[in-house]
Amino acid sequence: MDMTTAASAWLLPLLIAIPFVGGVAAWYAERLSLTWPRWIGLLSMAAICALALWIWAHADVPGVVPAHGTPSWLIEFRAEWIPRWGISLHLGLDGLSLLMILLTGVLGVLSVACSWREIQQYVGFFHLNLLWNLAGVIGVFLALDLFLFFVFWEAMLVPMYFLIALWGHSSQGGRSRVYAATKFFIFTQAAGLLMLVAILALVWLHHQNTGQWSFDYDQLLYTPLTQVQEYLLMLAFFIGFAVKLPVFPLHPWLPDAHSQAPTAGSVDLAGVLLKTGAYGLLRFVLPLFPNASQDFAPAAMLLAIAGIVYGAKLALVQTDIKRLVAYTSVSHMGFVLLGIYAGNTLALQGAVVLMLAHGLATGALFILCGELYERLHTRELARMGGLAQRAPHYATALMFFALASLGLPGLGNFIGEFLVLAGSFPVAPWITAAAASGLVLAAVYALYLVQRALHGPPADAHAIEDLTARETAMMAALMLALLALGLFPQPVLDLVRAPLEQIGQWYAFGVPVR
Repeated sequence: MDMTTAASAWLLPLLIAIPFVGGVAAWYAERLSLTWPRWIGLLSMAAICALALWIWAHADVPGVVPAHGTPSWLIEFRAEWIPRWGISLHLGLDGLSLLMILLTGVLGVLSVACSWREIQQYVGFFHLNLLWNLAGVIGVFLALDLFLFFVFWEAMLVPMYFLIALWGHSSQGGRSRVYAATKFFIFTQAAGLLMLVAILALVWLHHQNTGQWSFDYDQLLYTPLTQVQEYLLMLAFFIGFAVKLPVFPLHPWLPDAHSQAPTAGSVDLAGVLLKTGAYGLLRFVLPLFPNASQDFAPAAMLLAIAGIVYGAKLALVQTDIKRLVAYTSVSHMGFVLLGIYAGNTLALQGAVVLMLAHGLATGALFILCGELYERLHTRELARMGGLAQRAPHYATALMFFALASLGLPGLGNFIGEFLVLAGSFPVAPWITAAAASGLVLAAVYALYLVQRALHGPPADAHAIEDLTARETAMMAALMLALLALGLFPQPVLDLVRAPLEQIGQWYAFGVPVR
């Protein structure tokens, strides 16, 4: 089906508008019933999933990389906004952004579903913030005007701040959740402002060379830069995205945010917000600054190794189950960073598959943490134990996703990690060998989690409720998704192949001047 028509182009603003309008509707619907906002949120994100799958089924996914230096999009939308400064409503969708939007839709549905019983106060306002946060994420994955991209980048922050500060887990009068939300906001806002300065500098340099103001990605790709200019701008963009990924040592906001966030907030943080950092590196840093990125690659790979090992070791000493899972994200994102800066198609495909698998597996682990907190009213591993006998279905799900997290063959995480290591080895053999040690540490922290939570004498012998039908359906869907990705990864690899080959070409050879 031809996706280049004007009618098809309107699918892109529709993807952003659905959760935005759904959030407003959910807020007002609270006046009618507390159930209405939940159903509106669920149907809004289900519509995103359905629309993304429909586009995937009908789009002509290219089997070969487009002409060198020519950005190619499955669907493109463009409308004037502020022509005096070259700012437009420019949206574009390729296989990479389509996959990330599908992940956002799936985890958005699960975020609403896992909050069905947890959120009982200000239900409408909760779903307003949740859906607006997801609308901002989708905007980030679609925006091709850097001013518009920054608007969506910042639009993600305020709703997530409210999700943590208002509905997070409190201690000592609620200071902990407000502290965690403020820490998250300060880290990401500071990094975003640094990136804004870099965007303005890049646009100004483009104007100096061409005499035209433009924030358009397709135009800025061809901006000639000196070596110093390119390196400084690359560093500013890298820091902006590295905080969100997060890259060691820019990660301190993550464990606090996860431990205090409501379950839906943790699912969104781990599942989609972290992916915006990796997406930014792939979409902007490597193509816009290829020479500086190559020079910086050894340092980025060393940071990746530090994150892999540091995150895994910190996970091993956690007593809070949510902080343990949070530190595993630091470790997994280290593998993603390694794959991105290896720069070849194999490693880039591995990084994207791992982004997808991590979103599914870690999202499931945070849902399980939230379900356990609802039952035991604690996140302390020392107060768990014996769950294998008391809640066998819960234990089965936790075991499955812990094994997925350590990279069990046959599941999606294994495919991603294998491709990253296979693609990185020809580029940096010793760094890749060091990264492989992270797989051993992953096995240790996964088994530590399983042993402390599921086995041994229970700290409290009273019976607890096993998974409900709603919770079982969520876990079953995520299990099937990870199995499908692990056993049949080719459709995903085909979907992202062309955009990643093009990014790899730009990274290796630079974008040719027109």
